[in-house]
Amino acid sequence: MDSPKKLKRYRREDPKSSSDEEEDSYEPYIPVKERKKQRMKQILKISQDEDASTDSWKEREQREQEEDVQELARKNNISLLDQHTELKKIAEARKESELEKQRREEKRLLEAVAEKRALMGVSELARGVQYEDSVVTAWRPPRRILAMDEKRHERVRRKYKILVEGDEVPPPLKTFADMKFPRCIIKALQKRGIEKPSPIQMQGIPAALQGRDMIGIAFTGSGKSMVFILPIIMFCLEQEKKLPFMGNEGPYGLIIVPSRELAKQIKDNIEFISKFVEADGMPELRTSLAIGGEPVAAAMQVVRKGVHIMVSTPGRLIDMLDKKMVRLDVCRYLVMDEADRMIDMGFEEDVRTIYSYFKAQRQTLLFSATMPKKIQNFARSALVKPVTVNVGRAGAASMNVTQEVEYVKQEAKVTHILTCLNKTSPPVLIFAEKKQDVDLIQEYLLLKGVTAAAIHGGKDQEERSAAVQAFQRGDKDVLVATDVASKGLDFPGIQHVINYDMPDDIENYVHRIGRTGRSGQHGVATTFINKANDESVLLDLKHLLIEAKQKVPPFLLMLGGGEDDLMAALETNEEDERGCSYCGGLGHRITACPRLEAMQNKQAAGIGRKDYLAANAADY
Repeated sequence: MDSPKKLKRYRREDPKSSSDEEEDSYEPYIPVKERKKQRMKQILKISQDEDASTDSWKEREQREQEEDVQELARKNNISLLDQHTELKKIAEARKESELEKQRREEKRLLEAVAEKRALMGVSELARGVQYEDSVVTAWRPPRRILAMDEKRHERVRRKYKILVEGDEVPPPLKTFADMKFPRCIIKALQKRGIEKPSPIQMQGIPAALQGRDMIGIAFTGSGKSMVFILPIIMFCLEQEKKLPFMGNEGPYGLIIVPSRELAKQIKDNIEFISKFVEADGMPELRTSLAIGGEPVAAAMQVVRKGVHIMVSTPGRLIDMLDKKMVRLDVCRYLVMDEADRMIDMGFEEDVRTIYSYFKAQRQTLLFSATMPKKIQNFARSALVKPVTVNVGRAGAASMNVTQEVEYVKQEAKVTHILTCLNKTSPPVLIFAEKKQDVDLIQEYLLLKGVTAAAIHGGKDQEERSAAVQAFQRGDKDVLVATDVASKGLDFPGIQHVINYDMPDDIENYVHRIGRTGRSGQHGVATTFINKANDESVLLDLKHLLIEAKQKVPPFLLMLGGGEDDLMAALETNEEDERGCSYCGGLGHRITACPRLEAMQNKQAAGIGRKDYLAANAADY
């Protein structure tokens, strides 16, 4: 019998081809930026895991400690009251550890978002230039003030709620005569209704006259502009008397502001005082205005004669410096008004560019009503032995303003404005976020027989100037504006500010309502809110109202429910620990800051600050 035929076996080939194998082994290219982001996430996850393991270990230790206390109490027959006292101590210790954990996390976040590059000129950074001492001036406080002990100075600061930081802070002075201003300047101030210094002026003017770099923080309408205007006039008079300014020389003092209207207002104030100085037989002081929308020829006409003071917006100034129309060779006095807006809103590169044109050390003064810790810490990199003068909390609302918050549906807001106008007599300021809303409100008011003017970034400079002047003269009862009119502008006698919509940023709200209740007068601010508003900014508004001892409407009280003990403990801590250290809002901490989250999302999406600000660039 034949043996069965063996079948030949063939090796079965893998259906995948060699090219498929190559495709499987292919690793997609990951960009460097994405790799760094993934690496950062891993580091943060490891850090959080370590924190979590540490916290769980602490919790276990505390639980065992409590059990030991109870066991010891049973053995030694200790009363329940004593047991309660001991357990309460343990609970307080646990609460303290939670606070420490929160502070540690917030400190880490603040360091992570802090600007790593110093706010200095490129050439100074390249040469490693470090200025150790403040600018030297000839001014000294009166001898009788210097003879007084430090306790007297502290009593004055406590009385007027002035907080100071820094070394060798000069004493506060309660009269302009003690500040050694000539009679002509005191007469000019009296003409403006300023009889004695405000708290920010008591401490800020002596520091500026002594040549100190300074961060000045005070609520809107407190007279911050005079803190830098009066010293700059005195310094320019001193320079002009020593050696008169020649053609194309100057400026000696430079004031940078974020908006054109604020620049015009500061120039007008300087020229008002300069007229009294000149009438008293002193040298003429020339002031130049360099802003967008105004012809460069007008500014150059003053520069050709020799300019003492220049007031400008960042964009126009950089343009003139690039074209060598202006030089900062002899400039020794630099002021940035509303400094937090310029630094925080993407102008820091412009400021660095301007710094690069200085040829020597200058005295730098930064001012604002709202300046969170993040901005203060960053700004200090440009200052030498700075003095921080703070009147009230940074970002606090003026106590002279009665704040009213009303729930108004979106479709009813325009018509509700007429009801609000009956609360007070004119003049009245109305703020809106969008340019089209400004035009809509103005048109509606004109149809109803209300004389109203309007300004926003979409109008040319001639229209904006004409509207502001008509409102200031009293030709118009109402001015409708975007936030371009909310920073630093001083409209005399404003009775009422109406916020057609709640701004997305609590800082803008503080600046808006600060247009009324200025120089010791009282005013009213009415704000419309509804479901369209973000809850985070409404929480900030709620806490701001509570802080200012204002009536909080029921629909705001319901927001946020009952804050936990941790938040309550943090909010009652030291002044610099209150609220968010990134944006200054009181309704949240930096760990839940919507502005920080929005900024991080934009950075992750690859949108630079300049692009983010392009839509609002016209307003500055």
